[in-house]
Amino acid sequence: MTKGHVRLADVAKAAGVSQGTASNVFSRPEVVRGEVRERVLGIARTLGYNGPDIKGRLLRAGRVNAIGVASVEPLAYFFEDPWARVLMTKIAAVCDATGTGIALVSAQNQQKLAWNINSALVDGFILLCVEGGERLVELTRRRQLPFVALALGGADASIPVIGIDNLAGAAMAARHLADLGHRRFAVLAIDHFDDHVGATTPGQAARSLKSTSRDRLLGYWQTLAEFGIERESVPVHGTRSDRSSVDTALNALFATPRPPTAIMAMSDRIALFAMQWLTERGIDVPGHVSVIGFDGVPEAATAEPGLTTIAQPFDEIASRAVSAILDDALPDAQETLDVTLVIRGSTAPPRS
Repeated sequence: MTKGHVRLADVAKAAGVSQGTASNVFSRPEVVRGEVRERVLGIARTLGYNGPDIKGRLLRAGRVNAIGVASVEPLAYFFEDPWARVLMTKIAAVCDATGTGIALVSAQNQQKLAWNINSALVDGFILLCVEGGERLVELTRRRQLPFVALALGGADASIPVIGIDNLAGAAMAARHLADLGHRRFAVLAIDHFDDHVGATTPGQAARSLKSTSRDRLLGYWQTLAEFGIERESVPVHGTRSDRSSVDTALNALFATPRPPTAIMAMSDRIALFAMQWLTERGIDVPGHVSVIGFDGVPEAATAEPGLTTIAQPFDEIASRAVSAILDDALPDAQETLDVTLVIRGSTAPPRS
């Protein structure tokens, strides 16, 4: 017998006890007499047995009481991106309340992705932003475990989704600014398939933006059209959701003879970068330029001035996502949750 192949039955036989008693020593030690417990543990140490295979036991039980959260982004995304960070915080709170573990999985390394998905000891997966992550969806399906996508872009009706009404949220943002009297707008966009930075024509946006961003752009356009503002007159600039690309977009927008009086940012992260750029150049927010974001992350409330935004129902999203996995309550199709306009100090009527 080699140490690598020692079984619980071997320990029980060497200790002169039943396999059930040996099992109790490791799983329910309080029910075993002290001298017997010490004898079994001593034999186990001698033979090199470190205890039952927890993974095997959990898999035999049919549930491991843990959820995998996977993304096509690097693992740092879970901590650096405000949207992902607040969503993970909410998911973690629900899991804490139910005694459920969390495993983070990144699809960034395609060579190790199959191993990461197949080896994750979880009851199911929550997928973040899976547009462009077809391989991630494929491998998750192969595990034959329940999964649900959040913030899905794309039209695959076979993927269970818990999402938000992006078009309606963008329409709220545009209507709020137009009702204030703004007529010169600009859009700071996210999620280009080709990582495009800079000016984007309406036709290019329709082809290159991922569907979540296209829906937001369509919501802006449709609402502004009600106020007589054509989409061709609304500059759209792509960003990488970082300070550098936002600066590049704003440098171009404010070098024109008639810069925008209202900026519609497709995320709070972009909106906050825009407010920093404007403030550093003495452009008052909202006196000279109004800024509205999208997401409702905590940083929006603590900014100076506070950022007007379209808030996602993070608590409800997290609760539904965890329940979908643990309670076998997967949505039959896309489940769309409502968003809310939160008005703060970053928006005001334009100066005449």
